[in-house]
Amino acid sequence: MQQYLFGLLAFVLFFTPAHAQLSRTWLLTDKTLVAWVKIDSLTQRGGSVLTIENSDGAFDAIVFGEKEPAKWMPGSEFFHRTPTDQSKWPAETAKTDQLVQIAIVYQGKTVRIIRDGITISESAVSEPVRFDEQSTVVMGLRHLDASDRACFAGSIVDARIYSHALSADALGVMKPGALTNIKPLAWWDFSTGKLDDRMGMFPTGKLLGQAKLESGALRLPGGVSFFQVGGMPTRTRETELWPAWHVTARPHEGVALPYDANGCIFWKGKYHLMYIYQDPKRPHGGHCWGHLSSTDLVNWTFHPPALLSELHGTDVGIFSGNAFINKEGKPMLCWFGINGGVCVATAEDDDLIKWKKHANNPVVPMPKKGEPNFGKYTVWDPYLWFEGGQYWCLLGGNNLPDKKDTLYLCTSPDLVNWTPKHAFFEHKEMNWTVDGEDCSCPDFFKIGNKHALLCISHKVGARVYLGTFDPAKEKFFPEQHIRMNWPGGTYFAPESLLDDKGRRIFWAWITDPRKMTTQRATGSGVQSMPRVLGLSPDGQLTIEPVPELQALRENEIKLNYMRTQNGQLPLGRVDGKSLEIEANIRVRTASEVGIKVFCDPVTKEETVIRYSPVKKTISIDMSKSTLRKDVKYSAGPLDGYGSHHAPKLTVDAPLELKPDELLKLRIFIDGPVLEVFANGRQCVTQQIFPQGERATQARFFAQGGSAELVSGKAWTLKSARFENVKQP
Repeated sequence: MQQYLFGLLAFVLFFTPAHAQLSRTWLLTDKTLVAWVKIDSLTQRGGSVLTIENSDGAFDAIVFGEKEPAKWMPGSEFFHRTPTDQSKWPAETAKTDQLVQIAIVYQGKTVRIIRDGITISESAVSEPVRFDEQSTVVMGLRHLDASDRACFAGSIVDARIYSHALSADALGVMKPGALTNIKPLAWWDFSTGKLDDRMGMFPTGKLLGQAKLESGALRLPGGVSFFQVGGMPTRTRETELWPAWHVTARPHEGVALPYDANGCIFWKGKYHLMYIYQDPKRPHGGHCWGHLSSTDLVNWTFHPPALLSELHGTDVGIFSGNAFINKEGKPMLCWFGINGGVCVATAEDDDLIKWKKHANNPVVPMPKKGEPNFGKYTVWDPYLWFEGGQYWCLLGGNNLPDKKDTLYLCTSPDLVNWTPKHAFFEHKEMNWTVDGEDCSCPDFFKIGNKHALLCISHKVGARVYLGTFDPAKEKFFPEQHIRMNWPGGTYFAPESLLDDKGRRIFWAWITDPRKMTTQRATGSGVQSMPRVLGLSPDGQLTIEPVPELQALRENEIKLNYMRTQNGQLPLGRVDGKSLEIEANIRVRTASEVGIKVFCDPVTKEETVIRYSPVKKTISIDMSKSTLRKDVKYSAGPLDGYGSHHAPKLTVDAPLELKPDELLKLRIFIDGPVLEVFANGRQCVTQQIFPQGERATQARFFAQGGSAELVSGKAWTLKSARFENVKQP
């Protein structure tokens, strides 16, 4: 009987005559999305004229030029409901002042694109998606979790959603600003100068970014500009948990994506850290390099941007690179200029505020089709340095014929005349990496009697090759491959510098597990605490927090001896949102032992830092970390920035204790940031966003046997000082 009633309700919703009054409770599978638009540029890529997105993040949309330039396509998360082969679809030819009606019709498992009443494509989908009154409508942005920020550039005069599939003939007689006898479910007639849905099904929308109402249309000038109806987040920068002593993106920098550390250099007594952020007023997503400096690695000053993307030329977007000292002894920056190649700039002052771009940029251009080096190497994230009378430039994102990742080497005597050489390295073991990894954001340096290649793969995150460099052969020979991030972790895009104490200090972007809607509302972008990379006498990498951070310590708490078997105990008076905890633990017979943090006695949320002597791992377990629906932990460090992700609720890093060796944990909490150092040779990282207001407690625990907390200390950590002299 219940099934019969549900079927009857569905029949009423879907087959009510078009002229009848629709209920405010509705359900869509078949539908028509239609809009009248003017297109600013036929070369723009990936924005949407009209998107409907459900609470699960699935969406259908009228998207322009995402897969192929100038072609309309049905938008869907990761092409689930649109063909990837669109070669036979016609390209758009409209002039900038030409008003075009574009519609996408969803009928069962068939999707049609109709332009000005003429069907231009038809395709099949495996399963349609359902939408209800909790859905969100977006115009401009492809969908709410779109990590590329691609927004449609143009004007929308009229946009509608119909609750059933319309024919090309029915669409062909429609005019903007007027209804036929077929009534839409929702209707935005911008010629009225209002943002309301004239059918009353959706709440009043909100203009975001540079979107505005202008001359009887929704004006979307490009960059970050869109119109959103429903689904607005309730969180703000002021109400969200935020780090107090980590380097983070400034509020006006919004969602720093990416937020790669770059241009790290110690110069004239100061540590300089640069980072990618986005200026929505600039082209290609506005990727620029921010800049800050410190004399003590604790307190920082933000400076004006070091590098800005330009509307024309070789660096319409500025991606990853490094800082180096040229043969004249002056600091220089190197970066990947999007659509151009490797670019460089020279410092004009010792504070590294002003930089002069090289007249020959890109000094290593991207090979074009028909040129001798086309297909020989890719120009991507470069690393450049001067050694042995020549400049060396490593180009990221290259692969060997067997698909192993590598870097391609070019050399030059003068930064102008470059000689392409060969693959810089080949790793010995195929199982060092997994399918789909690439070598990006490279950072190459001497460490002890070895050389290290610090880098990422976009699939897994930060990692390092350790081996031998032969300058005569101009090659690097890796002997170890060491992960610095693991599935479920968020440690990405590291960059290092060598200071006047001989220390190799590095940072990395800690990616964000929150949904993009929340990130846009609060801002995003966190650098890890500065860490020191070293080499032990037995040739193993070591990793420690910089000791300068001890200056933040307040209110020391001594941790008394405690023992537990298959239980947990409160960690003394340790309580707070900014903490450092040192815990020395004897494992005894326990199969699992560690510290629980972010514990809330009301919501029962907790984050478990666990050592397993059986699995030989140190882990962060996020399975009970939060009740929030906008926090989703994923396998890959960048997965959370898309609408589809593979859930992963633990970060498991290898750690094997020697016989009778204590487990020595150093745990740092700064708002949501959690960094766990273990025995000076391992570190795991995550961001934690509990819902409970009292998720500030810590506990010692053991499972499967007994363990002892032998000794320890804890401190609350005060805020660092951040002086902002950067101009928005």
